[in-house]
Amino acid sequence: MRPAGAVGARHSSEPAARQFREKSTELGARRRTGVSISREIDAPAKRSTEGVIREHATATRLGSGRSRRLGAVNTFGRTLLATGALGASALGYAAGIERTHWTLRKATLPVLGESSPRLRVLHISDLHMTPNQTSKQRWVAALDELEPDLVVNTGDNLAHPQAVPAVLRALGPLLDRPGMFVFGSNDYYAPKPKNPARYLLPSGKKKRIRGRPLPWRDLRAAMTERGWLDLTHRRRQLTVGGVTIHTAGLDDPHLKRDRYSEIEGKPPAEVGLSLGVTHSPEPRVLDAFDGDGYDLVLAGHTHGGQLCVPGFGAIVTNCELDRGRAKGPSEWGEHMRLHVSAGLGTSPYAPVRFACPPEATLLTLVPRSQRSEEYPAHSITGTPVESGTGVG
Repeated sequence: MRPAGAVGARHSSEPAARQFREKSTELGARRRTGVSISREIDAPAKRSTEGVIREHATATRLGSGRSRRLGAVNTFGRTLLATGALGASALGYAAGIERTHWTLRKATLPVLGESSPRLRVLHISDLHMTPNQTSKQRWVAALDELEPDLVVNTGDNLAHPQAVPAVLRALGPLLDRPGMFVFGSNDYYAPKPKNPARYLLPSGKKKRIRGRPLPWRDLRAAMTERGWLDLTHRRRQLTVGGVTIHTAGLDDPHLKRDRYSEIEGKPPAEVGLSLGVTHSPEPRVLDAFDGDGYDLVLAGHTHGGQLCVPGFGAIVTNCELDRGRAKGPSEWGEHMRLHVSAGLGTSPYAPVRFACPPEATLLTLVPRSQRSEEYPAHSITGTPVESGTGVG
Protein backbone atom coordinates (compact mmCIF):
# COMPACT_ATOMS: atom_id res chain seq x y z
CA MET A 1 0.00 0.00 0.00
CA ARG A 2 1.31 3.35 -1.04
CA PRO A 3 1.25 6.14 1.36
CA ALA A 4 -1.62 8.52 0.99
CA GLY A 5 0.75 11.41 0.47
CA ALA A 6 2.35 9.67 -2.49
CA VAL A 7 -0.96 9.10 -4.15
CA GLY A 8 -1.89 12.76 -3.59
CA ALA A 9 1.42 13.86 -4.99
CA ARG A 10 0.95 11.78 -8.12
CA HIS A 11 -2.55 13.15 -8.65
CA SER A 12 -1.37 16.73 -8.03
CA SER A 13 1.55 16.41 -10.46
CA GLU A 14 -0.45 14.98 -13.30
CA PRO A 15 -1.94 18.38 -14.33
CA ALA A 16 1.49 19.93 -14.16
CA ALA A 17 2.95 17.16 -16.27
CA ARG A 18 0.14 17.52 -18.74
CA GLN A 19 0.74 21.29 -18.91
CA PHE A 20 4.47 20.68 -19.41
CA ARG A 21 3.81 18.23 -22.27
CA GLU A 22 1.37 20.65 -23.90
CA LYS A 23 3.85 23.52 -23.54
CA SER A 24 6.66 21.41 -24.98
CA THR A 25 4.50 20.42 -27.92
CA GLU A 26 3.60 24.11 -28.49
CA LEU A 27 7.22 25.20 -28.26
CA GLY A 28 8.27 22.52 -30.70
CA ALA A 29 5.63 23.60 -33.16
CA ARG A 30 6.72 27.21 -32.85
CA ARG A 31 10.33 26.30 -33.46
CA ARG A 32 9.36 24.38 -36.61
CA THR A 33 7.26 27.30 -37.94
CA GLY A 34 9.72 30.02 -36.91
CA VAL A 35 7.33 31.68 -34.46
CA SER A 36 8.89 33.44 -31.45
CA ILE A 37 9.54 31.11 -28.57
CA SER A 38 8.56 33.53 -25.85
CA ARG A 39 6.44 36.63 -26.06
CA GLU A 40 7.92 37.73 -22.78
CA ILE A 41 11.39 37.60 -24.37
CA ASP A 42 10.52 38.65 -27.95
CA ALA A 43 8.31 41.65 -27.12
CA PRO A 44 11.11 43.69 -25.51
CA ALA A 45 13.46 42.63 -28.29
CA LYS A 46 10.91 43.66 -30.88
CA ARG A 47 10.37 47.00 -29.19
CA SER A 48 14.13 47.50 -29.02
CA THR A 49 14.54 46.62 -32.70
CA GLU A 50 11.70 48.91 -33.72
CA GLY A 51 13.26 51.68 -31.69
CA VAL A 52 16.58 51.22 -33.48
CA ILE A 53 14.78 51.25 -36.82
CA ARG A 54 12.87 54.41 -35.87
CA GLU A 55 16.07 56.09 -34.69
CA HIS A 56 17.79 55.10 -37.92
CA ALA A 57 14.89 56.42 -40.00
CA THR A 58 14.86 59.66 -38.01
CA ALA A 59 18.60 60.04 -38.45
CA THR A 60 18.22 59.30 -42.15
CA ARG A 61 15.52 61.94 -42.50
CA LEU A 62 17.60 64.46 -40.58
CA GLY A 63 20.61 63.62 -42.71
CA SER A 64 18.58 63.94 -45.90
CA GLY A 65 17.19 67.31 -44.73
CA ARG A 66 20.69 68.56 -43.95
CA SER A 67 21.89 67.29 -47.32
CA ARG A 68 19.06 69.06 -49.10
CA ARG A 69 19.77 72.26 -47.20
CA LEU A 70 23.48 72.02 -47.92
CA GLY A 71 22.69 71.29 -51.57
CA ALA A 72 20.40 74.33 -51.75
CA VAL A 73 23.08 76.50 -50.13
CA ASN A 74 25.69 75.23 -52.58
CA THR A 75 23.36 75.83 -55.54
CA PHE A 76 22.57 79.35 -54.33
CA GLY A 77 26.26 80.01 -53.79
CA ARG A 78 27.14 78.83 -57.28
CA THR A 79 24.32 80.92 -58.75
CA LEU A 80 25.47 83.95 -56.77
CA LEU A 81 29.05 83.51 -57.90
CA ALA A 82 27.98 83.07 -61.53
CA THR A 83 25.76 86.16 -61.33
CA GLY A 84 28.58 88.15 -59.76
CA ALA A 85 31.02 87.02 -62.43
CA LEU A 86 28.54 87.90 -65.17
CA GLY A 87 27.89 91.30 -63.61
CA ALA A 88 31.61 91.99 -63.28
CA SER A 89 32.15 91.02 -66.92
CA ALA A 90 29.31 93.27 -68.07
CA LEU A 91 30.66 96.16 -65.99
CA GLY A 92 34.14 95.62 -67.37
CA TYR A 93 32.78 95.67 -70.92
CA ALA A 94 30.63 98.74 -70.27
CA ALA A 95 33.49 100.67 -68.66
CA GLY A 96 36.48 99.41 -70.61
CA ILE A 97 35.23 98.72 -74.12
CA GLU A 98 31.88 100.12 -75.16
CA ARG A 99 32.25 103.62 -73.72
CA THR A 100 35.21 104.24 -76.06
CA HIS A 101 33.79 102.42 -79.09
CA TRP A 102 32.91 105.65 -80.92
CA THR A 103 30.58 104.98 -83.80
CA LEU A 104 29.30 106.92 -86.78
CA ARG A 105 25.61 106.41 -87.41
CA LYS A 106 23.88 107.38 -90.62
CA ALA A 107 20.23 108.23 -91.20
CA THR A 108 18.19 109.79 -93.99
CA LEU A 109 15.39 112.23 -93.12
CA PRO A 110 12.77 113.51 -95.63
CA VAL A 111 12.42 117.08 -94.34
CA LEU A 112 13.49 119.43 -97.18
CA GLY A 113 11.41 121.47 -99.58
CA GLU A 114 10.66 119.87 -102.93
CA SER A 115 13.23 121.81 -104.95
CA SER A 116 16.07 121.41 -102.44
CA PRO A 117 19.18 119.32 -103.13
CA ARG A 118 20.30 116.77 -100.57
CA LEU A 119 22.05 118.18 -97.52
CA ARG A 120 24.56 116.36 -95.29
CA VAL A 121 24.44 117.42 -91.62
CA LEU A 122 26.89 116.14 -89.00
CA HIS A 123 25.22 116.04 -85.57
CA ILE A 124 27.64 116.08 -82.60
CA SER A 125 26.57 116.14 -78.96
CA ASP A 126 27.61 115.45 -75.37
CA LEU A 127 31.38 115.25 -75.77
CA HIS A 128 31.85 115.59 -71.98
CA MET A 129 35.52 116.21 -72.72
CA THR A 130 38.40 116.05 -70.26
CA PRO A 131 41.95 117.15 -71.16
CA ASN A 132 43.41 113.62 -71.31
CA GLN A 133 40.87 112.14 -73.75
CA THR A 134 43.23 112.34 -76.70
CA SER A 135 41.85 109.32 -78.56
CA LYS A 136 38.38 110.82 -78.60
CA GLN A 137 39.79 114.14 -79.77
CA ARG A 138 41.50 112.47 -82.73
CA TRP A 139 38.39 110.47 -83.63
CA VAL A 140 36.13 113.53 -83.65
CA ALA A 141 38.62 115.58 -85.67
CA ALA A 142 38.73 112.81 -88.29
CA LEU A 143 34.99 113.28 -88.91
CA ASP A 144 35.97 116.21 -91.10
CA GLU A 145 36.84 113.63 -93.77
CA LEU A 146 33.08 113.10 -94.22
CA GLU A 147 32.90 116.63 -95.70
CA PRO A 148 29.53 117.55 -94.18
CA ASP A 149 27.68 120.61 -95.47
CA LEU A 150 26.73 121.68 -91.95
CA VAL A 151 27.81 120.79 -88.39
CA VAL A 152 25.35 121.06 -85.48
CA ASN A 153 26.60 120.79 -81.88
CA THR A 154 23.86 120.33 -79.26
CA GLY A 155 25.91 120.93 -76.12
CA ASP A 156 27.47 119.34 -73.03
CA ASN A 157 30.97 119.75 -74.42
CA LEU A 158 32.87 120.10 -71.13
CA ALA A 159 33.55 117.82 -68.17
CA HIS A 160 36.57 119.65 -66.74
CA PRO A 161 37.51 123.30 -66.14
CA GLN A 162 40.59 122.95 -68.36
CA ALA A 163 38.89 121.09 -71.22
CA VAL A 164 38.23 124.01 -73.62
CA PRO A 165 41.50 123.45 -75.57
CA ALA A 166 40.69 119.73 -75.80
CA VAL A 167 37.23 120.48 -77.25
CA LEU A 168 38.76 122.86 -79.79
CA ARG A 169 41.31 120.23 -80.81
CA ALA A 170 38.50 117.71 -81.26
CA LEU A 171 36.35 120.03 -83.37
CA GLY A 172 39.50 121.20 -85.16
CA PRO A 173 38.86 121.39 -88.92
CA LEU A 174 35.10 121.09 -88.42
CA LEU A 175 35.14 124.66 -87.11
CA ASP A 176 36.09 125.77 -90.63
CA ARG A 177 32.80 124.41 -91.96
CA PRO A 178 29.39 126.05 -91.51
CA GLY A 179 28.24 125.24 -87.99
CA MET A 180 25.92 126.18 -85.14
CA PHE A 181 25.59 125.31 -81.46
CA VAL A 182 23.67 125.59 -78.21
CA PHE A 183 24.95 124.76 -74.73
CA GLY A 184 23.86 122.20 -72.14
CA SER A 185 24.20 121.95 -68.39
CA ASN A 186 27.74 120.53 -68.64
CA ASP A 187 28.93 123.58 -70.49
CA TYR A 188 27.91 125.78 -67.57
CA TYR A 189 28.60 123.49 -64.59
CA ALA A 190 31.05 120.65 -63.97
CA PRO A 191 29.62 117.19 -63.25
CA LYS A 192 29.51 115.93 -59.67
CA PRO A 193 29.26 112.45 -58.13
CA LYS A 194 25.63 111.36 -57.82
CA ASN A 195 23.75 108.36 -56.54
CA PRO A 196 23.04 106.25 -59.67
CA ALA A 197 19.57 105.40 -58.32
CA ARG A 198 18.47 109.02 -58.76
CA TYR A 199 18.45 108.51 -62.52
CA LEU A 200 15.51 106.15 -62.05
CA LEU A 201 13.42 108.93 -60.51
CA PRO A 202 11.01 110.93 -62.66
CA SER A 203 12.82 113.95 -64.07
CA GLY A 204 10.62 116.45 -62.25
CA LYS A 205 11.39 114.95 -58.81
CA LYS A 206 15.16 115.24 -59.04
CA LYS A 207 16.98 117.82 -57.01
CA ARG A 208 19.42 119.74 -59.19
CA ILE A 209 23.03 119.10 -58.21
CA ARG A 210 25.39 121.63 -59.78
CA GLY A 211 29.15 121.49 -59.79
CA ARG A 212 31.58 124.35 -60.03
CA PRO A 213 31.20 126.79 -62.95
CA LEU A 214 32.89 125.92 -66.25
CA PRO A 215 34.54 128.38 -68.71
CA TRP A 216 31.62 128.35 -71.17
CA ARG A 217 32.28 131.95 -72.23
CA ASP A 218 35.76 130.97 -73.46
CA LEU A 219 34.29 128.09 -75.44
CA ARG A 220 31.58 130.28 -76.94
CA ALA A 221 34.10 132.94 -77.95
CA ALA A 222 36.36 130.36 -79.63
CA MET A 223 33.48 128.83 -81.60
CA THR A 224 32.01 132.11 -82.77
CA GLU A 225 35.45 133.44 -83.75
CA ARG A 226 35.74 130.50 -86.13
CA GLY A 227 32.36 131.34 -87.66
CA TRP A 228 29.89 129.04 -85.90
CA LEU A 229 26.51 130.51 -84.97
CA ASP A 230 25.49 130.73 -81.31
CA LEU A 231 21.76 129.93 -81.41
CA THR A 232 21.03 130.57 -77.73
CA HIS A 233 17.62 132.28 -77.93
CA ARG A 234 18.37 133.42 -81.46
CA ARG A 235 16.92 132.98 -84.94
CA ARG A 236 19.29 132.92 -87.91
CA GLN A 237 19.12 132.30 -91.65
CA LEU A 238 21.92 130.91 -93.83
CA THR A 239 22.44 129.05 -97.08
CA VAL A 240 24.63 125.94 -97.19
CA GLY A 241 24.90 123.27 -99.86
CA GLY A 242 22.35 125.11 -101.98
CA VAL A 243 19.67 124.96 -99.23
CA THR A 244 18.35 128.05 -97.44
CA ILE A 245 17.95 127.24 -93.74
CA HIS A 246 15.98 129.13 -91.11
CA THR A 247 17.21 128.05 -87.69
CA ALA A 248 16.45 128.89 -84.05
CA GLY A 249 17.81 127.62 -80.76
CA LEU A 250 17.27 127.61 -77.00
CA ASP A 251 19.31 127.58 -73.83
CA ASP A 252 19.20 124.30 -71.91
CA PRO A 253 15.62 123.28 -71.04
CA HIS A 254 16.94 120.72 -68.55
CA LEU A 255 18.08 123.63 -66.39
CA LYS A 256 14.87 125.49 -67.25
CA ARG A 257 16.91 128.20 -68.96
CA ASP A 258 14.79 128.04 -72.11
CA ARG A 259 12.77 131.10 -73.11
CA TYR A 260 10.87 130.11 -76.21
CA SER A 261 9.02 133.42 -76.28
CA GLU A 262 12.25 135.03 -77.55
CA ILE A 263 12.28 132.91 -80.72
CA GLU A 264 8.61 132.04 -81.23
CA GLY A 265 6.96 132.53 -84.60
CA LYS A 266 6.61 130.60 -87.82
CA PRO A 267 9.66 130.29 -90.09
CA PRO A 268 9.50 131.94 -93.53
CA ALA A 269 7.57 129.77 -95.97
CA GLU A 270 10.14 130.11 -98.75
CA VAL A 271 13.06 128.43 -96.93
CA GLY A 272 14.17 124.93 -97.83
CA LEU A 273 14.52 123.83 -94.17
CA SER A 274 13.37 125.14 -90.80
CA LEU A 275 15.64 123.75 -88.08
CA GLY A 276 15.25 123.91 -84.30
CA VAL A 277 18.23 123.23 -82.00
CA THR A 278 18.10 122.41 -78.28
CA HIS A 279 20.17 120.44 -75.80
CA SER A 280 17.50 118.60 -73.81
CA PRO A 281 14.51 117.35 -75.86
CA GLU A 282 11.84 118.32 -73.35
CA PRO A 283 8.33 117.76 -74.75
CA ARG A 284 7.23 121.33 -73.96
CA VAL A 285 10.01 122.61 -76.22
CA LEU A 286 9.28 120.11 -78.98
CA ASP A 287 5.60 121.02 -78.88
CA ALA A 288 6.52 124.69 -79.28
CA PHE A 289 8.74 124.06 -82.31
CA ASP A 290 6.09 121.80 -83.83
CA GLY A 291 3.40 124.39 -83.21
CA ASP A 292 5.41 126.96 -85.16
CA GLY A 293 5.81 124.54 -88.07
CA TYR A 294 9.49 123.58 -87.89
CA ASP A 295 10.63 120.72 -90.11
CA LEU A 296 13.32 119.25 -87.88
CA VAL A 297 14.66 119.55 -84.32
CA LEU A 298 18.10 118.27 -83.26
CA ALA A 299 18.82 117.50 -79.59
CA GLY A 300 21.15 115.55 -77.30
CA HIS A 301 21.30 115.14 -73.51
CA THR A 302 19.83 111.62 -73.17
CA HIS A 303 23.03 109.68 -74.01
CA GLY A 304 20.58 107.30 -75.66
CA GLY A 305 19.84 105.95 -72.19
CA GLN A 306 23.56 105.14 -71.70
CA LEU A 307 22.75 101.85 -69.96
CA CYS A 308 20.27 99.97 -72.11
CA VAL A 309 18.74 96.50 -72.05
CA PRO A 310 19.10 94.55 -75.30
CA GLY A 311 15.67 94.06 -76.83
CA PHE A 312 14.16 96.64 -74.46
CA GLY A 313 16.16 99.78 -75.06
CA ALA A 314 16.74 102.74 -72.78
CA ILE A 315 15.73 102.41 -69.15
CA VAL A 316 15.58 106.18 -68.63
CA THR A 317 16.11 109.34 -70.70
CA ASN A 318 17.03 111.76 -67.87
CA CYS A 319 14.28 114.10 -69.09
CA GLU A 320 10.56 114.06 -69.83
CA LEU A 321 11.03 112.48 -73.26
CA ASP A 322 9.68 108.93 -73.59
CA ARG A 323 12.09 106.00 -73.79
CA GLY A 324 11.18 105.14 -77.38
CA ARG A 325 12.75 108.39 -78.58
CA ALA A 326 15.90 108.19 -76.44
CA LYS A 327 18.08 108.24 -79.56
CA GLY A 328 17.84 108.37 -83.32
CA PRO A 329 15.15 109.73 -85.65
CA SER A 330 11.45 109.83 -84.86
CA GLU A 331 8.32 111.81 -85.67
CA TRP A 332 6.90 114.47 -83.38
CA GLY A 333 3.44 115.79 -84.00
CA GLU A 334 1.97 115.68 -87.48
CA HIS A 335 4.73 117.48 -89.35
CA MET A 336 8.01 117.65 -87.47
CA ARG A 337 10.94 115.23 -87.33
CA LEU A 338 13.14 114.81 -84.27
CA HIS A 339 16.68 113.49 -84.07
CA VAL A 340 18.24 112.80 -80.67
CA SER A 341 21.96 112.02 -80.52
CA ALA A 342 23.19 109.39 -78.06
CA GLY A 343 26.30 111.54 -77.69
CA LEU A 344 30.02 110.81 -77.61
CA GLY A 345 30.82 110.91 -73.91
CA THR A 346 29.75 110.25 -70.35
CA SER A 347 30.16 111.93 -67.01
CA PRO A 348 33.60 111.15 -65.50
CA TYR A 349 31.68 109.83 -62.48
CA ALA A 350 29.67 107.35 -64.56
CA PRO A 351 32.12 106.19 -67.26
CA VAL A 352 30.04 103.28 -68.55
CA ARG A 353 27.85 102.48 -71.54
CA PHE A 354 26.01 99.26 -72.27
CA ALA A 355 24.07 98.40 -75.46
CA CYS A 356 24.36 102.08 -76.37
CA PRO A 357 27.74 102.97 -77.91
CA PRO A 358 28.86 106.60 -78.14
CA GLU A 359 28.07 108.15 -81.49
CA ALA A 360 28.12 110.98 -83.94
CA THR A 361 25.46 110.99 -86.68
CA LEU A 362 25.66 111.92 -90.34
CA LEU A 363 22.16 112.93 -91.42
CA THR A 364 21.29 113.05 -95.09
CA LEU A 365 18.35 115.41 -95.52
CA VAL A 366 16.19 114.85 -98.60
CA PRO A 367 12.94 116.36 -99.97
CA ARG A 368 9.73 115.36 -98.19
CA SER A 369 8.45 113.68 -101.35
CA GLN A 370 11.09 110.96 -100.84
CA ARG A 371 9.39 109.78 -97.64
CA SER A 372 8.54 106.47 -99.30
CA GLU A 373 12.26 105.62 -99.40
CA GLU A 374 12.15 105.27 -95.61
CA TYR A 375 15.05 106.37 -93.43
CA PRO A 376 16.39 103.63 -91.15
CA ALA A 377 19.33 104.63 -88.99
CA HIS A 378 22.30 102.28 -89.04
CA SER A 379 25.73 102.13 -87.49
CA ILE A 380 28.93 102.02 -89.50
CA THR A 381 32.04 100.33 -88.13
CA GLY A 382 35.39 99.30 -89.46
CA THR A 383 37.28 102.49 -90.42
CA PRO A 384 39.08 105.10 -88.33
CA VAL A 385 36.44 107.69 -89.15
CA GLU A 386 33.40 105.50 -88.82
CA SER A 387 34.30 103.60 -85.69
CA GLY A 388 37.12 103.40 -83.23
CA THR A 389 38.18 102.50 -79.73
CA GLY A 390 40.77 104.02 -77.49
CA VAL A 391 41.64 105.07 -73.98
CA GLY A 392 39.71 108.07 -72.75
